[in-house]
Amino acid sequence: MSSNITLSAGVRQNLLSLQKTADLMGLTQNRLATGKKVNSALDNPINFFTASSLQNRASDLNSLMDAMSNAIQTLQAADNGITAITSLVKSAQALAQQAAQNAASTAIYSGTVSGLTAASTATIVAANTITVSDGTTTATFTAVGGGADTVQDFLDAVNNTVGINVRAELSGDGRILLEATGTDAITIAGTATALEKAAFGLVDGTTAAGTLNTTRSSLASQFDDIRTQINQLAADSGFNGVNLLNGNALKVTFNETGTSFVSISGATLDSAGLGVVASTNTFQTDLDIGDALANLSSALTTLRSQASAFGNSLSVVQTRQDFTKVTINTLQVGADNLTLADTNEEGANMLALQTRQQLSITALSLSAQANQAVLQLFQ
Repeated sequence: MSSNITLSAGVRQNLLSLQKTADLMGLTQNRLATGKKVNSALDNPINFFTASSLQNRASDLNSLMDAMSNAIQTLQAADNGITAITSLVKSAQALAQQAAQNAASTAIYSGTVSGLTAASTATIVAANTITVSDGTTTATFTAVGGGADTVQDFLDAVNNTVGINVRAELSGDGRILLEATGTDAITIAGTATALEKAAFGLVDGTTAAGTLNTTRSSLASQFDDIRTQINQLAADSGFNGVNLLNGNALKVTFNETGTSFVSISGATLDSAGLGVVASTNTFQTDLDIGDALANLSSALTTLRSQASAFGNSLSVVQTRQDFTKVTINTLQVGADNLTLADTNEEGANMLALQTRQQLSITALSLSAQANQAVLQLFQ
């Protein structure tokens, strides 16, 4: 108001009241428009900065939710891979069992003594030998004497001979079993006496050559095809560049400071990692089939153990994801409680201010009329 204009006390008082009412209406309109009672540090410094801190933490945690979601998908991809690989291993197991049920047709020599174990011993004069030949390659067992020669020593002497087409093992009833891996004869000889050989159930002589079992050969080929599929499945079980079945590791961070996290170790679950080797000697011997079945059984144990480990990790990540969601909501609600306006209250305030404004205008009009009455005295 200009200082050159003189206003009565009543008019001046009503004008000040109108100005205050207009300021309050502007503040209330701003709160209704923004939905907040604290829009800047000028409104309420403590609430403003506290709410900003809460919102910032909520934003930081929200950015971690994407990483948690990706980790869950990575673990689920790995679990899907393990499920599929387990199915393939069981298929390979069925093929090996089918091959075992189909009788071998190659030469087989079964010992005459049952009840032997790998630790069973025989008294053989030192340096005396027992030989096993396939007609081309000969395996030689040389006794150390003193009753220290075991069945396992003999089996190792045969199985560790490079190039021989004969496998040696103990049968289910404890007999030494010699199996040709192809169309070869099996000849037992050596300088050991007949009595010394008899301790192991061995007799000099030749077991005529047999034929290849084509059914076993076909099953072995199918077995190797499944093994290839296991490798391909393991390689395809990744998500977003992380493959837990290919040895990759995964770290999932749970808080904004990086002090809370879980490290998930991957595993190599292809055929090599599972110990599932290619079929040996086209499954012509029961020993080769037995080795394959043992490998497959071990592979299933490994898969189940790894599935359990991944399942535990998945449970941890999902629990922390749910916890983080609740924490973000708590932070946002806390920030809103400090800054958001009560629209019902602000609406009532606006109505009251509008009424006060009308009353102030009326009062100002009445004050002005009093001044006009004085002016009429001069007319």
